[in-house]
Amino acid sequence: MFSSALKSFTSNISANYTIASTPTSVCGAWKVYDGKKKSTGKAVSVFIFERKSLDPQAGGLGPRSNSSSLRKVHDEVIARVKKESNLLARLRHPSILELAEPIEDTRSGGLMFATEPVTASLAGLLQDKDAQEKVGGVAGKPSRFVVQDENGQLQRRELEIDELEIQKGLLQVAQGLEFLHESAGLVHGNLTPDSIYVNAKSDWKIAGLAFAGPPDTSDTPSNIPPISLSEVLYHDPRLPRSLQLNIDYTSPDFVMDSNVSSAADMFSLGLVMLALYNSPHTSPFKTNSNVAAYKKFFDSSSSYPSSTNNFLSSRPLPKDLLTGVLPRLITRRPGQRMNAREFQQSKFFDNILVSSIRFLDALPAKSPNEKSQFMRGLPKILDQFPRSVLEKKVLPALLEETKDRELLFVVLQNVFKIVKSLPSGRRVFIEKVIPKLRETFISPKGSTNERDTAKEAGLVIVLENIELIGQSCSGKEFKEDILPVLHLGLESHTHSIVDKALNCLPTIMTVLDFSTIKHDVFPVVAAVFSKTSSLGIKIRGLQAFVVLCGGSSSSSSEDMGDGLDGAFKSSSHSTKANNNAVLDKYTVQEKIVPLLKAMKTKEPAVMRAALAVFKQVGRIADTDFLATECLPVLWSFSLGPLLDMQQFQEYMKLIKSLSTRIETEQMRKLRELSSNSNTTRNNDLMNVGSTDAFFDSNGNDVGGDDFERLVLGKNASNRTTDMLGDSLRPQPQRSQSSRTTTPVFDWSSSTISTANHNTNGVNLKQSHTSNFAQPSSNPYLNTFAALKPTPQLSAGIGNSMTNNFSAMALMQPSKPQTPQRSTNTTTSSYNQPQPSFPIVPPPQQSNPTSALPHFSIAPPPAQSRSPMQNRYGNMANGPSSSSQKTKTGLDAYESLL
Repeated sequence: MFSSALKSFTSNISANYTIASTPTSVCGAWKVYDGKKKSTGKAVSVFIFERKSLDPQAGGLGPRSNSSSLRKVHDEVIARVKKESNLLARLRHPSILELAEPIEDTRSGGLMFATEPVTASLAGLLQDKDAQEKVGGVAGKPSRFVVQDENGQLQRRELEIDELEIQKGLLQVAQGLEFLHESAGLVHGNLTPDSIYVNAKSDWKIAGLAFAGPPDTSDTPSNIPPISLSEVLYHDPRLPRSLQLNIDYTSPDFVMDSNVSSAADMFSLGLVMLALYNSPHTSPFKTNSNVAAYKKFFDSSSSYPSSTNNFLSSRPLPKDLLTGVLPRLITRRPGQRMNAREFQQSKFFDNILVSSIRFLDALPAKSPNEKSQFMRGLPKILDQFPRSVLEKKVLPALLEETKDRELLFVVLQNVFKIVKSLPSGRRVFIEKVIPKLRETFISPKGSTNERDTAKEAGLVIVLENIELIGQSCSGKEFKEDILPVLHLGLESHTHSIVDKALNCLPTIMTVLDFSTIKHDVFPVVAAVFSKTSSLGIKIRGLQAFVVLCGGSSSSSSEDMGDGLDGAFKSSSHSTKANNNAVLDKYTVQEKIVPLLKAMKTKEPAVMRAALAVFKQVGRIADTDFLATECLPVLWSFSLGPLLDMQQFQEYMKLIKSLSTRIETEQMRKLRELSSNSNTTRNNDLMNVGSTDAFFDSNGNDVGGDDFERLVLGKNASNRTTDMLGDSLRPQPQRSQSSRTTTPVFDWSSSTISTANHNTNGVNLKQSHTSNFAQPSSNPYLNTFAALKPTPQLSAGIGNSMTNNFSAMALMQPSKPQTPQRSTNTTTSSYNQPQPSFPIVPPPQQSNPTSALPHFSIAPPPAQSRSPMQNRYGNMANGPSSSSQKTKTGLDAYESLL
């Protein structure tokens, strides 16, 4: 039950419309809110009447006995308010306010209905203008109809009440009165600035029909009750003035003659005209809702508005209005007044601008020939129209005619001229023009685009104004709404349209981003270039490639320099595209250059255009690509049979510039590689013949321990490789030109033998090919004393020698014996026989061709010696007398080899 009761209070308007939280204006007893339909997004204005506005002011409430009569008055007011909405629902005319949703009750007991979007009432605009005039314009006191634009500047939210606006508005009001009087058979009864509304198109609409009724002379039956003058002329202080008849704009027919006729509305219209020109903008009658005060204005001619007293206006009136219109409206006798139709034919509206607006209002009924003549002549007078009229009245009327394909060409010409002249052209273009362009050119999904010559003519106008469009759109709006129209131009079968579409690329590059250019624009341009058979389109496509590569559209027709020598002309950057939208290196190398290579034509104009493309490619592509892909194509193009000398020289200039760049880059690379290679090679050469690899970071001989194991026979079975990582095995014999015998190492010998040993020997070459430097020039290294191993080395052998021998377990006797340490430090030998295997000694310095004698390895000296001394001592000093110390460690091992 509760839910059903709640539904009964649910408003249809509140449920289906989004209503603003604050009113945009107050029109009489109504508060006007902006609204939007939830399902369609259609804008409306929601009129809300609150019952609390009927509450009397303080001190205005009489005794309790009058509460019942007050309730009765409230009921009458509510009925009158509902009558206004009901009449709007019945009356349909361009000059009558259009009803969108009928009146309904609100939860608070008030009333609401929805109409077409309105800006304000005429009374509200006049009050706003009075406030501006007092404080000196928009910069002074804030206005209800002044807002900040996107740049933060204060501007009029809607229209200015200038002369043309007044003429246009009065003409529309007169048309609405003609409809009421002649077609509907009604008298408005309360025509005031509060009953005239200005909609979003700046059209003036009649509303406020709460006091409307048939005239007294009407014979047509009507369900609308007549106007009760005795009731409406009485001012009830318990009610707001906005809900009562405004006597300041009332005809003397009501007040003095008690006569209801259509002429009364014409008298009220004259008073409204005076309020438009007066200052302040009010009626010349100031009655304070008092009938007696109203009648006093007619007691004498000086107090009555007439041409002799400028109709009581504080400002000068237009001549046509003063002499031809007002005298026939503000007159005491109803028969002397003109009717609504005669008013429209007065000289006050006889000018080219008002006549053009009237023609626009009747444009749907005009013939195609009349429409065409009007559209072709309209550009001549567009500059004379106020900007508000152009935006609110002329532009919407023109956009409605875009449905006529025969007029599309001239209509769009006028549309773009209006957009260009408006300060708010960007907003107007986005809100009003773009939807019409999409509706006109973009076919719904699933439908086929058939060729339409009239439509293509309109497309040409769009492409010619692409720069204006680019300035009026953001990148997102351009991509979603304008780019599909551009694709139509690129895909057109008409060469002139394709040419204009390709010519739009410089503007497009400044609006769209890189991704859109690469994936949505470039493929279409490439397809047009590759498929066209037109020489002009081929050249225009090459110019488009220049732009897509970051160049200017003029670089293909002028010699702007190739940009590779650092000499750029400033004019080449005048129309340069946005660097962020220029195609990337991959697309240029893999997409554009193959298109150029595939060209068949060798016409000079095409070759020059291709040269401009290669200039841009030369700035982007890698030198390797230029050398292998671009230069061969350039040479092929330069040798074309149709090129003259100047064109050939232009190709040669680019070829030389690219070649210079390639050479410079390659030389730089080679220098870097050469520098790195020399550094590495020097490091390798420093290591060749050096004994650094045989010493650790502390200078200890890393091969000493292995050598000790070798000669002492320790752990021979566990080590099979020498310190260099190779297995120690008998070496193959090496040829020697002067002898066939090789020296043999004998473990048991204690003296140096000079006999030749031909068995188990190894040939020794004069120049060794290993990485070790042979100390053949040092005679001291030719012979070694025999080593006599002992179970334990004496304390005389330093720790460094022990560590140096720890890493060598490569050569050892098959039957290790317990050696005895000899006390002779120079010629010690082993007492036990040792296994014999050859170790090649260094060649003799004195007789390199003779056979080398047996030699033995001398034991290390008893005195400790550092590894560095072992390494460099003998090499630095050379052979010496018997006082020179015996070699140890690696130096001794080197002599074995």
